[in-house]
Amino acid sequence: MLLRTLLTATVLCSIAVAQQQSNYPPNMPEARVETYKSVEGTDLKVWIFEPEGHKASDSRPAIVFFFGGGWRNGTPGQFHQQAMHLAARGMVAMSADYRVLNRQGVKGHKCVQDAKSAIRWVRANAKRLGIDPNRIAAGGGSAGGHLAASTATLPGHDDPAGDKSISSKPNALALFNPGTMLASVPGKIEFDKERAAAVAERVGAELESISPYHHVKSGFPPAIIFHGKADTTVPYKTVEVFTERVQSVGSRCELVGYDGANHGFFNYGRGDGTAYTDTVRRMDEFFVSLGWLETSVSDKRSE
Repeated sequence: MLLRTLLTATVLCSIAVAQQQSNYPPNMPEARVETYKSVEGTDLKVWIFEPEGHKASDSRPAIVFFFGGGWRNGTPGQFHQQAMHLAARGMVAMSADYRVLNRQGVKGHKCVQDAKSAIRWVRANAKRLGIDPNRIAAGGGSAGGHLAASTATLPGHDDPAGDKSISSKPNALALFNPGTMLASVPGKIEFDKERAAAVAERVGAELESISPYHHVKSGFPPAIIFHGKADTTVPYKTVEVFTERVQSVGSRCELVGYDGANHGFFNYGRGDGTAYTDTVRRMDEFFVSLGWLETSVSDKRSE
């Protein structure tokens, strides 16, 4: 039953990002754009938001966001506002494009290839970009959250043309209703065989090979997860089990659940805006706790 709800993600995410689709390619004038990879006739771009006065010599922390959309669609514009916030706070914030089914006809494993390529590109160009190569975070929502978690866990699904000598593993994660479990976990979550086969066909890979949960090990980067407790697309139980797994290997993983919240609750412009505001505030506090950002003026006033 849980896998059945996961499979509806592609449909529900299509609805959730319908407004965003009109923003592809995205219009983000505050960012500058570079190409991080050219593959199969597609130039994959990254939108880079820099702090005011940023210089190549600054060695700042950075984050790369991956949009949601069920590996089928979506736009880098999804994390426009979050990126602007973090850039204003002192991080180099990026929103990356990647190939999807409805534009390039690819399956999910190639989405993972692109996400890992994006992290490698940032690390390889860190000095030129004014980034600390040891403070690169990955973030994302839904399928984009799966990609971010995949860069931290999956030993395979690398671009065959990529430079594996450069690590694709981020140093921190900020995940928004992410897909973290694509295969059954005996005794915890069981997926029926028929639906599992359908997901395997969609991602084009053996499920455990592309399921972040199944590759969590010691050294997992510190993470924060935002998830709606009423999410029927990616059930809350999956991230609870994932969080327990990460904590069991001695890593930090903070799960922030939102009562009554559905899939995509965190998006800018959704509802009355309180969920967006709260998730951004907590994400900011997470990076402060890592020492990547200074305590904000408002937080200092409340001390």
